Amino acid sequence: MVMRPIGKSKQLAARRARALALLKEGKKPSEIARIMDVTTRSIRYWKVAASQPTGKHRPRSRAVGRPRGLSDKQVARLRAKLLKGAFAQGYADDYWTLDRIAHLIWGLFRVRYTPSGAWHILDRMDWSCQKVRRVAIKRDDKAIAHWIRYQWPQIKKAK
Repeated sequence: MVMRPIGKSKQLAARRARALALLKEGKKPSEIARIMDVTTRSIRYWKVAASQPTGKHRPRSRAVGRPRGLSDKQVARLRAKLLKGAFAQGYADDYWTLDRIAHLIWGLFRVRYTPSGAWHILDRMDWSCQKVRRVAIKRDDKAIAHWIRYQWPQIKKAK
């Protein structure tokens, strides 16, 4: 069984291109293999594959895998809706959850996403997960500051 090396397709293609450039400079396959931490056989294989127009490592004409559920235009529309806030979509609290985002996607585009799938959309938009910071309604910051300044030192001395 052959394992795929670690890295994305573009990264691996860049590695192969670098090895081929070193070959053109006149370096030996064994030197390149040592520099790039691969086998000599891989270097020779890449050389043969690059010389053949129908080689295994030629650039692909289309993306591999399942097509995306939302186009870039739809993601831009989703971003605009999310930026308006959850209140604008009829929610009682103004924060987004993955479940709410999945429901919004269904309502806008009739494309079904699970909450974890909605997370991938947010990742594609370069958004991050943030927890809602809960603050007590009756919080009195002045009283807290007074307690920390005057009462807490007395408690610490008593110990």
